[in-house]
Amino acid sequence: MDAFYASVEQRDNPELRGQPLVVGGTTNRGVVAAASYEAREFGIRSAMPMRDAYRRCPDLLRVRPRMAHYQSVSKEVFAVFRSFTPLVEGLSLDEAFLDVTASVSLFGSPIEIARAIKQQILDETKLTASVGVAENKLVAKIASDLDKPDGLTVVYPPDYEQRLDPLPVSVIPGIGRKTLERLDGTGIATVRDLRLAEDRLLRPVFGRFTQKTKDRAAGIDDRPVVPEREDKSISTEETYDTDLASREDMERELLRLAERTAARLRKADLAAGTVQIKIRQSDFSTFTRQRSAKPPANGTDQLYAIARDLLQTWLAENPGAEIRLLGVGGSNLAPATQQDLFGFGAQDDERPIDKTVDEIRDKFGSGSLGRARTLDSD
Repeated sequence: MDAFYASVEQRDNPELRGQPLVVGGTTNRGVVAAASYEAREFGIRSAMPMRDAYRRCPDLLRVRPRMAHYQSVSKEVFAVFRSFTPLVEGLSLDEAFLDVTASVSLFGSPIEIARAIKQQILDETKLTASVGVAENKLVAKIASDLDKPDGLTVVYPPDYEQRLDPLPVSVIPGIGRKTLERLDGTGIATVRDLRLAEDRLLRPVFGRFTQKTKDRAAGIDDRPVVPEREDKSISTEETYDTDLASREDMERELLRLAERTAARLRKADLAAGTVQIKIRQSDFSTFTRQRSAKPPANGTDQLYAIARDLLQTWLAENPGAEIRLLGVGGSNLAPATQQDLFGFGAQDDERPIDKTVDEIRDKFGSGSLGRARTLDSD
């Protein structure tokens, strides 16, 4: 989808259309959750501190995020995907891989299917989508970003070198800000440079992933589309335009996600017996870590403490890693009232705080109140 959160807001409010708009916190110390294409022309991107966004565009418009609404719209979009194929691998609320190999006999060529999906999304949601069509996930993802918004880009295998070679090396999944810094001075700036580079230049940067990285630069990717199981769980995740590179940013975003997941658990009167985190890097490598919550939890601090420990363990296993998607979830759900009856609920000193926060947000909106730790520091 194209600038999903911001596009939903512009769809719902005609006064916002054509305006530089961000979805995010209600104070200048918050961060940008999403930016419209008009805002992106000023260099504004998601996860950017709000004060930096206003420096770039003093006339910037800002709206509070409505996550429940975005999730509802996302379900409509994914229903369109699944009307063409059951093989849908969701990457986030607004992005997915589809394998339409077995759908050709029903709906026509992959290009015809892509056009039909775009049109059906537009008809049903009044939103545009950009689609990349290719024989593998890597090239399809790159292609989907080449013509935004409302684009449709097809890249055939014989054209991989012609289409990929001129692109900046940053389009290759797994090459984020830190990797670009390490490549500085090697003369590697484009996909072609990377594809033809000698291993001696790449090994200090990519180590055992050197050959895999060169394969990616050549458009080689044999990963299948893997539909995710629908587990009985409640989770919140976010995909970032720019990879999270610092531990401070990761923990701030983790707390923000834990807040939202905990609030949804409390609203459903549930507690999670297991807390999990989901991490996806820019090469779409996905990791999950989980730990039991004893007693079952639905308090923000409870979820965050477990999620933070899981994140720290993962970072110790993956030093220098950057994160494209981060999520916090709860599973093994049980009624929270049942937990309370036996004294297994949230800590007494945490429960009133969470209840008060929930009441304020229900009345004034999800962005009306936030913990200081979720705000960008000056």
